Amino acid sequence: MEDLPLQGVPFSNLKSCLYVVSVTGDPIQRLGAYIVEGLVERKELSGTTIYRSLKCKEPAEACRNEDRIHIIDFQIAQGTQWMILLQALAARPGGALYVRITGIDDLVSQYARGDGLAAVARRLSAISEEFNIAVAFHAVPVFALEITWDMLDVRPGEAQAVNFPLQLHHTPDESVDANNPRDGLIRMIKSLCPKIVTLVEQESNTNTAPFLTRFVEALDYYHAMFESIDVTLLRDMKERITVEQHYLARDIVNVIACEGKERVERHELLGKWKSRFKMAGFQQYPLSSFVNSVIKDLMKRYSDHYTLVEQDGAMLICCGGGRSGI
Repeated sequence: MEDLPLQGVPFSNLKSCLYVVSVTGDPIQRLGAYIVEGLVERKELSGTTIYRSLKCKEPAEACRNEDRIHIIDFQIAQGTQWMILLQALAARPGGALYVRITGIDDLVSQYARGDGLAAVARRLSAISEEFNIAVAFHAVPVFALEITWDMLDVRPGEAQAVNFPLQLHHTPDESVDANNPRDGLIRMIKSLCPKIVTLVEQESNTNTAPFLTRFVEALDYYHAMFESIDVTLLRDMKERITVEQHYLARDIVNVIACEGKERVERHELLGKWKSRFKMAGFQQYPLSSFVNSVIKDLMKRYSDHYTLVEQDGAMLICCGGGRSGI
């Protein structure tokens, strides 16, 4: 690989740039540290190794009249994201109902957080008792790409609700695999006849863009991310540095230093996602004014440095002058 100039700095001298950037500095210095690391690893062809080593240890109106709801969450994480919804459903006129949650989480991620899906089951059980609502948890410890119809245990009489939170971009598309697993997964979900599907993704074009375009896109997007963190957390906080290293730095290294099937951080813009879902037979519905007002209220309580923008039927969270997701 030939040396490439970066604002007058030879690629071979990139490591010296670490003296003017810092993981504890201001946002651009913190971003610069991880950008330089990604470029160095690209040069040394070790991006995938670094990416893996940075792995973190870590209400749906369409269903309002349903008595039995099945939520399929493609990134269950800690499971606490469903607490507000379960509380709202428990307080619904007519009494409590039955909710079943299928939580998908690969073995690497779940054990890194400690006790994995078993801990999620206990947490949801406690929420069930607290709000007096019947909640059943079904754990699926596999990567999203490996999901099959049988694993989801779809049952008659249940309203299906599917959640794709920052995960679908990890599934390779036609540019990586001729079988196009990304669109295949979307079509499989369509075959479940869900009442609602929610998609949360980074508004960034790093999938099929050539390296230079991808580099500039990553620089712009992650600069906004570091700026947004800077207004809410102190720069010397250990927790902040840990989050930045295990999440943002990991993504940056993969976007910049990896290629082919080893590059799994393949974000797409809103228009592309809309096209994929439309081809699978989905129809887009904008968020209601009530849901929008609730989201905006929650955002204001968290910080006044973020804004919400409605565009093409989607809600975009904007921070630091850039868009963080859809």
